[in-house]
Amino acid sequence: MTTTETAQPQRLKMSGLHMAALITGVLATAGANHLWNDLDLAWWGFAALAASVTLILVGAVGLGRSIRSTPLAQEGYPTQLEGRLDPALSRGMWLVKWLLAIPHYIVLAFLWAAFPVVALASGVMILFTGRYPVALFEFVVGVLRWNWRVVFYATGVLATDKYPPFTLTRTDFPATFDVAYPDRLSRWKVLVKSWLLALPHLIIVGILAGLFWFFSDGPGVGGLVGLLVFIAALGLLFTGAYNRGLFDLVMGIHRWIYRVYAYTSLLRDDYPPFRLDQGPLEPSHSLHPEEIH
Repeated sequence: MTTTETAQPQRLKMSGLHMAALITGVLATAGANHLWNDLDLAWWGFAALAASVTLILVGAVGLGRSIRSTPLAQEGYPTQLEGRLDPALSRGMWLVKWLLAIPHYIVLAFLWAAFPVVALASGVMILFTGRYPVALFEFVVGVLRWNWRVVFYATGVLATDKYPPFTLTRTDFPATFDVAYPDRLSRWKVLVKSWLLALPHLIIVGILAGLFWFFSDGPGVGGLVGLLVFIAALGLLFTGAYNRGLFDLVMGIHRWIYRVYAYTSLLRDDYPPFRLDQGPLEPSHSLHPEEIH
């Protein structure tokens, strides 16, 4: 990375215009579905659906372009998920974090509603060009990044009391997520990797995070990982300390989950490993602090 690139500040404020376009497209999609119930209005439903999808993609492209792409080192697996445990966590704040995070849930609901539309459109582009559109790639990674910060804070880890920022971009928040952009992607794998090739992982992750994880708004926090976090939270409540062994295990489970999510979202062709890479950092330590600010 050059000195000029390093000096450029990362935009934290998202484009309100593009976010409005995306939200309008999501709402319009719901309205278009009602028109299909009447055969006489089917053509209007098709037109409304096309317009709503266009709005979603315009919004996603605009939001994705606001994220400055950061190259990642390639020593380890290209999906990088990390998190730093706060050494001075409040004993009881975890009881209300889910309530404090409601504004995030509202925004994420719209982002996750647009997520499959963006992934499908990207899949079509990969099928014909072998490349993931950069702006859409950054949007998809940004949604996963935002979701991970909220999970780390409010539901699936509870490892920080710092409130998550409202942004798709990289920040100095204790929880980070990134995916190295691929130069080329397999065209034929687009047709099978999200459901057929990923099936063994989907079964395992269904046990780790709850059977409904793939159909929920983002990677779920139920199943085994939900139970482990609840046990850690009770320990925090009564002892004032978050068990480090539980934290490392929970991080490993989430790392596995997000690797699978990146794979099924067509971001990479690298097949997720069948292992728990426990601990706060990736084994390769290839995501450097200066690259996420």
